[in-house]
Formats: sequence, structure tokens, C-alpha cells
Amino acid sequence: MASTVDRIIECGVVAVLRADNPAVLMDVSKALRDGGVVAIEVTMTVPGALKVIEEASAKMTDTIIGVGSVLDPETARAAILSGAEYVVSPILNVSVIEMTKRYGKAIMPAGFTPTEILTAWQAGADVVKVFPAGVGGPSYFKDVLGPLPQVKMMPTGGVDATTTPQFIKNGAVAVGAGSAMIDKQAVADKDWAKLTATAKSFVDAVSEARASK
Repeated sequence: MASTVDRIIECGVVAVLRADNPAVLMDVSKALRDGGVVAIEVTMTVPGALKVIEEASAKMTDTIIGVGSVLDPETARAAILSGAEYVVSPILNVSVIEMTKRYGKAIMPAGFTPTEILTAWQAGADVVKVFPAGVGGPSYFKDVLGPLPQVKMMPTGGVDATTTPQFIKNGAVAVGAGSAMIDKQAVADKDWAKLTATAKSFVDAVSEARASK
């Protein structure tokens, strides 16, 4: 579990995959991996998400495959048994944290207010997903981490290549990005090179922001 979290933080980027057609997700995942993104989050909103997770986990052994949009412990367990190495939730459900820990996997539950963020951390979160991060923006991270410097926080929602550096400079250990990284038209055109280039721009933005801190 520690190595999973360490690898995600080292890369600094989690790609959030949402799609109506799961058939292209393997190609998308490979394109992102070629751009340096080692953590791929397959959301449970994807049709046949568990099968996608199982296939990706088996074929992409150099990528950390996780599951997102998890609302209950039963879904967390099913995804873990399908191969998910980490679980991400858009809400704070302590039962999801407990289930994930039971199976020795990493957990990233959501929190927004300082109370929710600290509650998630004390319940065992490896990283707290601040969602929707676009509401408070990068400055919100600096404000919250002032009194809560021990908490590892990752923004999702409102994250793009422009805001990524400031989130990192203000204390985020990583960023989660979906549509800003995975362009729908590029996917439709099967322009994998464009996805790879975008992924690389996110990874580079994290690296450069860390170097300038």
C-alpha cells in the first residue's frame, strides 16, 4: 500500500477516466502512461467498469490502476477484487475507508470543509481528495494546510495545466484531472499522440512547480 501511494505522489498526477465506451479505455490508458502518468482511475460511472479494471490491471502492469466514484464499501470490495490498487470516492464514507484498509489498498476519500478533510484523514485516508477543488481554487489549499499541515491533499475538479502548478506550490501532493487531460475529441479521433502530449504537460507542470518551491 505504501508503495502505491509513494508512486502516485512521486508522479503527482492521477488521470480520471470517464467514458461511455469502455472499448477505447485501454488505448487511452496507454497513451497517458506514455506521457508519464502512472496512476489511472477508472470511475464506476464507466459501463462495465469492473471488467475494464480487471483487463487494465492484467495488461498494464507498469500502471497503477484504481477505481473512482465509489460510494459504498461493497463497490470498493468488488473493484479491489477486480484488481484496483487504490480507491477514490467523491464523498466521505468511513465504511469505504474501512473496507479498503481491510484489503490493504490505498484510499482517497473526498472532503471539502476542514472538518471533513480532517475526519477523512483521522479515519485512515492515505490522501484526501479535495472536491470540488475548483470552488476554492489553489488558495484554499494554502488556507487549509496552514492549521492542518499533516494532511496529504489532492485537488480534483477545476484542475488543468494552468492551475496545476499553483495547487502544487500551495501544498497539494498530487492533482487529479479528467476532461482537462483526456480531450473527448482526441479520443474520438483516436489521436493518442495528443493525449500523450497533454499527459506529459501535466507531469512536467508538477515537476517544475516542485522544483520552484
